Amino acid sequence: MEDNADKITCPVSGSIYSGIGGQAVMEGVMMRNKDDYAVAVRRPDGEIVVKKAEYKGIINNKTLYKLPVIRGVLSFVDSLVLGLSSLNFSSDVYIESGEAKEEDGRDQDKKSGEIKKGAGDTALSVGITIVALILALGLFMVLPYLVSLLFRPFVGEGIALSLIEGLIRILIFIGYIRLISLMEDIRRVFMYHGAEHKCINCLEAGLPLSVENVRRASREHRRCGTSFLLYVMVISIIFFAFIQTDVRWLKVALRLILIPAIAGVSYEFIRLAGRSDSRIVRIFSRPGLWLQKLTTREPDDQMIEVGIRSVEEVFDWRAFLKEHFDNDLQ
Repeated sequence: MEDNADKITCPVSGSIYSGIGGQAVMEGVMMRNKDDYAVAVRRPDGEIVVKKAEYKGIINNKTLYKLPVIRGVLSFVDSLVLGLSSLNFSSDVYIESGEAKEEDGRDQDKKSGEIKKGAGDTALSVGITIVALILALGLFMVLPYLVSLLFRPFVGEGIALSLIEGLIRILIFIGYIRLISLMEDIRRVFMYHGAEHKCINCLEAGLPLSVENVRRASREHRRCGTSFLLYVMVISIIFFAFIQTDVRWLKVALRLILIPAIAGVSYEFIRLAGRSDSRIVRIFSRPGLWLQKLTTREPDDQMIEVGIRSVEEVFDWRAFLKEHFDNDLQ
């Protein structure tokens, strides 16, 4: 049974905001700090392979990244692009390391851990990504609307029907998470997700980055992508309740067209949640933290080591602790 007595509480924000964020990948963790990111992946033989690179964003205009809502749209797209790239890298490392070496168009540099793909592999990845995005849009944006039409004879059009649609969307999302969590590979990704959160929480609580300290940290974090997705669904209820039309095909189109705007507004809230310790913000953050209990699991020590390695590639945590907590480490 998990001992919660020694847990480090979720960091509040303000002066202890570190600015780093990350994502769990297959058998690894990606961490990003400003323009630098690193993906650390553990091979089946125990070796940790690291890819470190720069990602400046889809638009090389820092002014746009300072504009409310717009910066949220850009950050959302950046997260998708960088996240998919990191997932592809981790899957390549893991699959390649589990197979016999073959002449398959891939050259692997063991020193840097960087894998070069052939044109066919890249095209396949792009195709799979496009299909996955289309299915996601249909499952989480279009399907809830179509199901909600079953209730129209009872509640009519308007806010009531939009609330029902939003509830259906949230239930589908939670059901989807519960369903995929039954898969062994996904459970391990959720464990690495926990390792990612614990590493960041450990630092933002003012403790040195060690396996022991990270193990005691909370696996919940206010700036998590899971919380972001929940806010997207909740805010979409507000949007769709007040943007009404009698044309059915236009209703479906609006649910797709408004996704960037909804993502931008959701980003502003999760950004505020990560930096503010307001009681109101804490209250509205709780549902997202509760949902993270489904998308994170307690990692083992080897997973924590991978998370620490990823952080250390892009973030000087010793300098951070010295500056913000007066913690002078040797």
